[in-house]
Amino acid sequence: MNIHVSAFRWVPQFAQGYVRDLRVRWALEEAGLPYEATLIDPAIQATTAYREWQPFGQVPAYRDDAVEIFESGAIVLHLAMRSEALAPADEAGRARVTTWVIAALNSVEPHVQNLVQLDVFHAGEAWTKERRPQAEAILCKRLTALSAWLGEREFLEDRFTAGDLMMTMVLRELADTGLLERYANLGAYVRRCTDRPAFARALEAQLQPFRENAPVA
Repeated sequence: MNIHVSAFRWVPQFAQGYVRDLRVRWALEEAGLPYEATLIDPAIQATTAYREWQPFGQVPAYRDDAVEIFESGAIVLHLAMRSEALAPADEAGRARVTTWVIAALNSVEPHVQNLVQLDVFHAGEAWTKERRPQAEAILCKRLTALSAWLGEREFLEDRFTAGDLMMTMVLRELADTGLLERYANLGAYVRRCTDRPAFARALEAQLQPFRENAPVA
């Protein structure tokens, strides 16, 4: 089967290791599925041909011999339904995996992104002094609930699944905020998941073209 995943040819340093094709690369590595990265740049993003693959011009977009889809969550779920490395074979187990993927994207990620946007894209702006404590408080409610669920579990359910993959990818964006240090079990959970060899392979695959295509100073 031929699998193609779109990814950026290069991004600024602060975004390297966080672009969302990493989610799909990690899932493919866990599933043991070979793939080819289709590297794009802003010129390609704007083309009609790419917008037919990804209507918003973002990454990742995915195609194999049978399907063509976009959005990292949809792609990871597609792969999870095909690989027992990412989801159990039984219907109930798969339903739980779907639930956790959606929870990561809907219940946790919007609040993580609110905080990251303030810290990265609006750092130093006067209005953020009042807004940031509010955003952090809302996020901490979600982190507290997630921490309570995880407890002393190794993973969100009884084994690593695509739900853990997606939740980890969301939580690791908090690395520079200090918030994960407040929730010891969540910090340990992120480290445990990102210590997996498949994550290391996926991360290196994303970073390699960034090094090769870095602008010449």
